[in-house]
Amino acid sequence: MNRVIVVGGGLAGVRAVEALRRREYEGEVVLVSAERHRPYDRPPLSKAVLAGDADDTTVDIDWDGLRCEMLLGERATALRPGDPRGGTVATTAGELEFDGLVIATGATPVTLPGHGAQRVLRTIDDARDLRARLTPGVRLVIVGAGWIGAEVATTAAKKGCSVTVVEAADAPLSGALGPEVGALTARWYDEAGVELRTGVKVAAVEPGALLLADGDRIAADEIVVGVGVRPELGWLDGSGVETDGGVATDAALRVTVAGAPRSDIVAVGDCAAWWSNRYGRRLLVEHWDTALNAPAVAAATLLGEDAVYDPVPYFWSEQFGRMVQYAGHHSGSERVLHRGDPDGSKWSVCWLTGDRLDAILTVDRPRDLAQARRVLTAGTPVDPDLLADPERPVRETVKT
Repeated sequence: MNRVIVVGGGLAGVRAVEALRRREYEGEVVLVSAERHRPYDRPPLSKAVLAGDADDTTVDIDWDGLRCEMLLGERATALRPGDPRGGTVATTAGELEFDGLVIATGATPVTLPGHGAQRVLRTIDDARDLRARLTPGVRLVIVGAGWIGAEVATTAAKKGCSVTVVEAADAPLSGALGPEVGALTARWYDEAGVELRTGVKVAAVEPGALLLADGDRIAADEIVVGVGVRPELGWLDGSGVETDGGVATDAALRVTVAGAPRSDIVAVGDCAAWWSNRYGRRLLVEHWDTALNAPAVAAATLLGEDAVYDPVPYFWSEQFGRMVQYAGHHSGSERVLHRGDPDGSKWSVCWLTGDRLDAILTVDRPRDLAQARRVLTAGTPVDPDLLADPERPVRETVKT
């Protein structure tokens, strides 16, 4: 393999380059990134950068040591796979032939209809521009009470903005946690002085206002939309690459092209829907932990090594003065079990099927998360009655 093209300059793309060199790949590596900036970390954008505690989240990497050519501010426009291997990536900088390809193009925020100005929070420029607008008295309307919406609301309220959060579901975080558990976070908004309006659908973004489906309008100086992202797949149209919500891969992160798995083409990060043997389905996990760890498997696959990516999904959020962490996958779980009082400052929620722990959400209980994550990885059964006791360590609830 003489040349690997990495399409995507986010964390997943960077880690793929690192992983290739760590495995002593000596061929040429070219990184194609649509952004003008050197690769940077995204989680701090809605936290430290928006708050003004940081201004640069560039990934600290020895690029000279990695011997990677970077094409910044350039986009991939098409993929023409070879038969049976290799191919060409068409880019705004010209055509690039490859022996190996890493697809790491990430995702693009969903926006709303209408002619009014709306902001999203995905890039360092987005964060810096929004930060400049968060001044005392500014009327900020946030569409979406998910992870990003809550983090933006947290910072804006601290800066003295008048914040309203509009959510189509009946509770915050319903999509991620379900309405029952998501509702437990609703009081956090009120405590922070943020108006939360749930069960409200948006019709359009107008100049200076958000038009709701019922005809009501919410006046706004700034509108931030945080209703999710879509994998960046348009450049793959006509390539024969199989998609399933994202770029469909097997457990080794190999991409299927024209019905055949390709060990010379892999996908990682927010654009990849990878097959999980653990859960018996494809997962599209748009979080930092996946971008950090999946590239090692992708690089191994490209270099002909046997590797499988099948972790317990994990993500976290800092909102309203709380550290919120989640591990597992609770789709199809039979019941919810509480560890501690949700009206208190520190508590956890567990999802179970029989005596199997499927997932856990923790609020300022990092020990619960760390121990539960090990239980989830091992798949060992737990005693639900013991698990319900918040004073008992999670590790002591495992059945022997």
